[in-house]
Amino acid sequence: MSITAELSALSTALDELTARVVGLADGRGADDEDPIRADLQEVERQLTQAARRVAKSLRSLNA
Repeated sequence: MSITAELSALSTALDELTARVVGLADGRGADDEDPIRADLQEVERQLTQAARRVAKSLRSLNA
C-alpha cells in the first residue's frame, strides 16, 4: 500500500476515533469539573492535532 493510501486510512481512523471520544465526553454531561470528561476532551484535542498533521502530510505528498 502506498504512503498516500496509508495516510488516508489513518486520517479516516483518526476522524472516527475523535467522533467516538466526543460521544463519550458528551455522555458524561456538562460538568466541567468531571475529571473523566476533562481527560476525554484532552484526548479529543490531541486526536484533532494528529489528524491535522496527517492532513498536512497528505497535502505535502500531493503538492
